[in-house]
Amino acid sequence: MLEETRQSIYGKQVRIASLLLYQNVLAQEAWEAYLKLLKSLANFALDGHENNSRRLSYLFAYGKWFRAIAATGYNWRDYVISQILTSDNPFSQQAQTTKLDLLPACLVSAAKHDLQVLEELSLWGGDKLVDCIDSFGDRSVAWQLSISNLSRLSESKRSLILKFQATDDWTQLLPELANYYQHSGTGLFTDYDAFCWRNGHLEGIAHPDLVQLSDLIGYESQRQTLYKNTEAFLSGYQALHVLLYGSRGTGKSSMVKSLMYAYRDRGLRLVEVAKNDLKDLPIIAEILRQAPQKFVIFVDDLSFEQESEDYKALKVVLEGNLAAQPNNLLVYATSNRRHLLREYFSDRPSLRDIRDQQEINPWDTMQEKLSLSDRFGLTLTFLQADQEIYLKIVHHLAKRAGLKLLDDDLNFRALQWATRNNGQSGRTAQQFVDFLQADIEIKS
Repeated sequence: MLEETRQSIYGKQVRIASLLLYQNVLAQEAWEAYLKLLKSLANFALDGHENNSRRLSYLFAYGKWFRAIAATGYNWRDYVISQILTSDNPFSQQAQTTKLDLLPACLVSAAKHDLQVLEELSLWGGDKLVDCIDSFGDRSVAWQLSISNLSRLSESKRSLILKFQATDDWTQLLPELANYYQHSGTGLFTDYDAFCWRNGHLEGIAHPDLVQLSDLIGYESQRQTLYKNTEAFLSGYQALHVLLYGSRGTGKSSMVKSLMYAYRDRGLRLVEVAKNDLKDLPIIAEILRQAPQKFVIFVDDLSFEQESEDYKALKVVLEGNLAAQPNNLLVYATSNRRHLLREYFSDRPSLRDIRDQQEINPWDTMQEKLSLSDRFGLTLTFLQADQEIYLKIVHHLAKRAGLKLLDDDLNFRALQWATRNNGQSGRTAQQFVDFLQADIEIKS
């Protein structure tokens, strides 16, 4: 019995080693724990029941595997399927841009081989591991996960996982898998709607700030222009980079964030890039070029103290260089300053500059500093909210928060708050309503 178990486990290890395209799944924590568990079980089956240290080894290994799978929110079989859907490998990469019947035959055959292997391994998870441990006499610790949380997934991903669950030959789903790669991409792009660039690589944002269109009060003209530009972008037409300029707290950032909620089902993704990381923009553009989705690079509070590598990198993305610009990428930036490069009076040319020949064409230099904002095709201006818009925003937020006050009382408090704090703006309105809600709940 032990020898039979050992041979069965060894067979699974051989199958894992035979993966041709999907080896990258083995680098995941749950897979690493699975491999260690198989090794520990095989070692115990080889030595027999007399080796207590071997028993402790597989018990620890099972606990680590169980914890790793529990953290994913999947059972073992669904986890294996999810890894197939997100795997970034030569087959998934080429399937994004090339129809299945035009891919190299050897690549398709390798993908079918790996699907057969992974399907076999998906069936040798919870039940089989429990049976194996139970046969070793450790029944009390052999719990298993049987339910997955699929409600958190996109409709396309959830639908394909259910199809994998329902078939006993995963190779039959290769055309649908290739179609999924073509529309949803691979890796991080299948799991997240928003990303940030941090420490030289993209990271998915698990809980993005989803702003709904109904939360945007005022600035209708600016909103319509931004949405129209984004609609053109998603429809495959020429669209423009956008600079949202104006007073602080007027909702510039919220308006950009609202695009993610409005258009994520049409493949729009937001990538937030900090000012200090703008030098990496050409690298980011090349990464995003390969993905099937449309991307808006979001730069908040944009400005420069002087011309720098960050400034030059932004110019390259806005205007291009010898390499063709990605057609799935736009830059939407917000700023409190119309001219993004800080300008000093000393920068302006004078007769002394010309006489002393400090610079031959000083006016050209100043114009270059002032022209960066002109490289955005659209500039949307957000002026300070007047009292009517400010109070309209306050009433909307108060209603959403469930606050029940008389209009006159609410108006009086809101105007007092604006006078004592940061003036009349959408941000001030949100701060006022947050404070008022907490104050009322504490007193009640």
